[in-house]
Amino acid sequence: MCREIKRSVCPYDCPDACSLLVEVRDGKACNVKGDPDHPFTRGTLCPKMNHYEKTVHSKRRLTTPLLRIGPKGSGEFKPVSWEYAIARIARSWQAIIDTCGAEAILPYSYAGTMGMIQKEAGHPFFYRLGASRLDRTICSPAKSKGWMAVMGATPTVSPDVAAQSDLVIIWGANTVSTNIHFLHGVNKAKKNGGKVWVIDTYQTPTAAISDEFFLIRPGTDGALALGLMHLLDRDGLLDRTFLDQQVQGFSELKEQILPNYPPPIVSHLTGLPIATLEAMATAYGHARAPFIRLGSGLTRYGNGAMTARSIVALPALVGAYGKPGGGCFADTSTGCYFDKASVHREDFIDRPTRIINMNQLGHALTVENHPPIRSLYVYAANPAVAAPDQNQVIKGLEREDLFTVVHERFMTDTARYADIVLPATSSLEHEDIYRAYGSYCVQRAFPVILPVGESKSNWQVFSLLAHAMGFKESFFQQSESEMLEAFLLKSAHRLHEVDFSALRSGQPLELPIPNGDKLYQTPSGKIEIFNPRLEHPLPIYMAPHGGDLPLQLMTAPSLYALNSSFYEQDDLRRQQQKMLLMMNPADAESRNLVAGEQVTARNERGEVDFILDVTDKTPAGVVVAEGVWWIEFAPGVRSVNALTSQRLTDDGGGSTFYDTRIEVEKGKSRDVLLSNSLI
Repeated sequence: MCREIKRSVCPYDCPDACSLLVEVRDGKACNVKGDPDHPFTRGTLCPKMNHYEKTVHSKRRLTTPLLRIGPKGSGEFKPVSWEYAIARIARSWQAIIDTCGAEAILPYSYAGTMGMIQKEAGHPFFYRLGASRLDRTICSPAKSKGWMAVMGATPTVSPDVAAQSDLVIIWGANTVSTNIHFLHGVNKAKKNGGKVWVIDTYQTPTAAISDEFFLIRPGTDGALALGLMHLLDRDGLLDRTFLDQQVQGFSELKEQILPNYPPPIVSHLTGLPIATLEAMATAYGHARAPFIRLGSGLTRYGNGAMTARSIVALPALVGAYGKPGGGCFADTSTGCYFDKASVHREDFIDRPTRIINMNQLGHALTVENHPPIRSLYVYAANPAVAAPDQNQVIKGLEREDLFTVVHERFMTDTARYADIVLPATSSLEHEDIYRAYGSYCVQRAFPVILPVGESKSNWQVFSLLAHAMGFKESFFQQSESEMLEAFLLKSAHRLHEVDFSALRSGQPLELPIPNGDKLYQTPSGKIEIFNPRLEHPLPIYMAPHGGDLPLQLMTAPSLYALNSSFYEQDDLRRQQQKMLLMMNPADAESRNLVAGEQVTARNERGEVDFILDVTDKTPAGVVVAEGVWWIEFAPGVRSVNALTSQRLTDDGGGSTFYDTRIEVEKGKSRDVLLSNSLI
C-alpha cells in the first residue's frame, strides 16, 4: 500500500482558506486534516472539511460528459465523449453568434472555487469571444463599498489583532459557521480579560461564545451604529485628539446627523432598550481598544452599503483605529500582490459588451433583451438554488431555446436543466493558488490525486473550447501549470517581501499588510466620515426594503453546509436534520403551528415548504432558514431562494437576500411530524 501526505488548500468561499494535509493511499484521498503550519488556521478544520475526501470520492461525482435526452429539469442524460461535447458546444455557439451575436452568450460563475486561476479561468475566454459580461456581486460588494466610503483603499489590520483587544464585537457574523479561525484571536482576548459581544438578528451558534449578546431587528444595524455615536458624543466619550488629527467630517456628522438618532428613536428602530444602548455606548467608549469584526450578512439588505459605512465610521470616534488591538476588520485584500491582469486578460475585449448583474439572472433569462440570452455557461456556481428569485431563474432555465452548459462535479439543480453537462475536477485534482480574504495568507496547491473519471479543470475546458472556436492566441494553449508559473513570475516583483521559493513550492505563507504612502489611503489622507464624492456625504440610516407581510426571513449560513455546497455528503445533511424553518414559539402559537410539521412559507414570488423548528433562538417576527438546500432534498418542489428578491443593494449591486418578508401557514401535508429527538 502506497501512503503519502500531501499539502492542499480548502477551495470554498470562506474567509479562512485553510491549509490541508491530505493522506493519499493508492491514488485516492482517504483522510483530510488541517495543517498546523498554516499561520492563521493552525491545523483546525471546520466540520464541513473534516471529511472532504467524501466529497472528492462521492458516489455522486460526475465522471463523463453528458447529453440531455429528457425534458429540461428531468435529469435524464446519456454519456458522450469529450470530443462530442466540445464540438456540440462550439457548433451551437457559432450558430448563436451568426444569428444574434456573441452577446447572446452569458457566462455565470462565482466562488465554487476560490483559486486565482480556476475561479477566473473563464474571463479571458469570454472576453475573447465577445460574450456578455457578468457582474459578480452576489456576496458582499456593499460591505466593500461601505468600507471604501470611509477608509478608501486602507487595508484592514490582521484579524489576529483581535487578541490584543479588551472588547471584541462580532457584528452580523456567525463566525462559528463561516470564519472559525478568527476565534483564535477572540479566545486569546478572553483569556487576557477582554469581553466579547455578539450583535445579530437571531441567536446564532456564535452567540454562545459571547459575554453579551445583543438581539436587534433585521436591517437596523446602521441605526445602532449612529445611535452609539450619538451617545458617545453626548457623554463626552470621544477621542478629540484623534478626531482633530486623523478624521475628516466629525463636526458635520455631529451637527447634521447625530441629533437625529437619540436613544428613544434608536430603541424604536432596533428593538434594544434605552438602558441597553446607553450601557453599550459607555462600555465601548471606556474600552482601551475596541475591535469590530464586521460581517457580510448585515449588508444583504437594501441599505447594506450605508449600514457598513456607519459601522466602519464608529471606531473613529474613540480613536480605535489608532490603538493596538482596536479598529474594524471587514475583509483583507491582497490583490495588490498579484498580477491579476495576466489572468483576466481584459485586453482581449474587442469592444465593451453589456454587463448583467448575477443577482438578476432570472430577469435576464425571462425578460426580452436585445440580443436575447440564447446560451448560458455555468461553472463554479449553482444558480438554480443559490441565485435569488428561484422561480424566475428556473423559468429561464426551462426555455427550450436556451442552450445551457454546466461544468460541475455533481448533478446539481442547475445541471438538471443543462443541455450539456461537463464533469469538473475537485481542488485535489488540479493546480491553483489561493489567497484568503479573512487573513493575509496565501498558498499554492498542486494536484494530490489524478482526476476522478474524465473530469477536467475549468482552465482545461476553456482551453479546449478556445481551440474549438478557432482562437489562435498562445495564451489559451498553456497548461494550467504553465499559466500559474507565468502568473507567479509576473507577480514576483510585488512579492519581494515573502519567501518566493516557499510560495512556489506550496508552503502556506502570510503576506505583509500592504503599505501605502500615507496612514489612511483616502484622497484626504484621513478617515473620511464626511465623503464629498458620494450622494450622501455623511452616514445616515436608510430603512431596508421591508414589505407588508408579517415575518422577516433570514437566509442564514449553516454549520454543516456552505451556500449550496456539501449537500452531496449524506453525513453533513443528517447533521442539519431537515430543511428547517426556525420560528419563535409566540409566532408558531398564533398560527396554530406545531414543531416538526410541514409548513409553507409564501410571498409574492413563490411558496416553499419547510419542516418547522419552534425555538426561542429566533425573536418574534423573525424566521430563519439555515443553508441553501438542493431541491432534491427539500420537503417540497422549491428551496429558500424562491422567496428572495432580485432587488439590489444601495451601492455595489449586491444581493438583498435578508430583505425578505413572508407569511407562514400549515403545509398541505400533515404527516411529516419528526420525533422530538430531531428538533
